[in-house]
Order: sequence, then structure tokens, then C-alpha cells
Amino acid sequence: MSTGTLLAIVIPVAVVLILIGVAVALFMRRRRLREQFGPEYDRTMEDADSRTAGERDLKAREKRHDALDIKPLEEGRRERYRHDWDDVQQEFVDRPETAVHDADRLVTSLMHERGYPTEDFEQRLKDLSVEHGSTLKHYREAHEIDTLSTQHRASTEQLRGAMTNYRTLFDELLSNGGQSRHARA
Repeated sequence: MSTGTLLAIVIPVAVVLILIGVAVALFMRRRRLREQFGPEYDRTMEDADSRTAGERDLKAREKRHDALDIKPLEEGRRERYRHDWDDVQQEFVDRPETAVHDADRLVTSLMHERGYPTEDFEQRLKDLSVEHGSTLKHYREAHEIDTLSTQHRASTEQLRGAMTNYRTLFDELLSNGGQSRHARA
């Protein structure tokens, strides 16, 4: 077989293999991001101009998150937060709006103590999405109801739902040992 014929066979095969490799790598990256971010993956893709832009955003979130000093709580601090949550739940009976505000503040305080920046709500969502993507829907809903309640426009049932939603993220943040993604990997 001549060199030209051999090259005519080898080059297209090599190109096809490279394309298959790239496709598999993209598929695996997409699958990993989808598994890691859960429903937040789809939400981000809906908001992004393209799948590539959305995945770039998720990768940027991972990079920022990895730079944070997320740490576990000592058992005494965890018990204190559990006690504080019990107080907030009891407060709901007599003052539901105040209890929802207090639940929001307690979740924010817990996030801060764990090492998450808490200044901007949208950034909080992005930072939480890396490890807590499955609970963000609950957190968003609770925050929206908290905002409604400041205007006295939330029903008691909505306030009850907000408490349940805050509790979902609160429990996850409290029960998470605080190990970074690197320590668990």
C-alpha cells in the first residue's frame, strides 16, 4: 500500500476518533454538571444564551465555590442552631410573618458561619448551587414569600410553606459535615 493511500485512510480515521473523543468528553462534562447541580442545571440552561454559556456559568460557580472557605460547624454550634430553629418554629404560632423573617435571618446566619458570603441574594444562590442545587427551588420560594410578607401580602398557608422551604435548606446546611467538595472527592 502506498503512503498516500495509507494517509488517506489514517487521517480520516484519526479525525473521526478525535471527534468521538470530543463528543464523549462534552457528554461526560454535561452529565457531571447535570448530576451535581440537579434542577439548577436546567434552570441555568433556560436563562443562558446557549448551552455553552450556561455550562461556562456553572463552571465559574464551581471555581468561585472552591475558593470559599466552607467549613463544618462544631457540634455545640449545630445544637445552638437547632435550638434557635425550634424557637423560630414556636414563634410561627403567634407571629407567622415575624417567624418567616427570623427563619430567613437564621438560614443566612448559618450560611455565613459555614463560610458562604451572604451580602447578595443572587450570589448566595449561585454559591449554594454548587453543593445544594436540589434545595435552591425551596430557598427561592421561601425568599419570595418572605418578601411578600414584608408587604403583608402573604397568606398563612404561604408563610407555612416558606417555613417548610427554609427548613429544607437549613437542615441540609446543618447536617452537611462542611467538608469541601475536594475533601469528599
